[in-house]
Amino acid sequence: MPNLPHVSGAEIQRALERLGFHKARQSGSHVVMKRDAKGCVVPMHGEVKIGTLAGLLRQAEVTPEEFMLALRK
Repeated sequence: MPNLPHVSGAEIQRALERLGFHKARQSGSHVVMKRDAKGCVVPMHGEVKIGTLAGLLRQAEVTPEEFMLALRK
């Protein structure tokens, strides 16, 4: 498993959009992303903690490898 990087909420949102997610709604500084029946909540902060990112990916059922590839595109 690759080490997850320190990234912003906007970068996470862009990477998830490349993986087929779309922005369903936003409440304050949190964006709900959906792909079919799967979804996750992305905090739109300057830097998201590694543990938060790992939990977010688990919730979205996206592997860290898939996320890292989408982040680099």
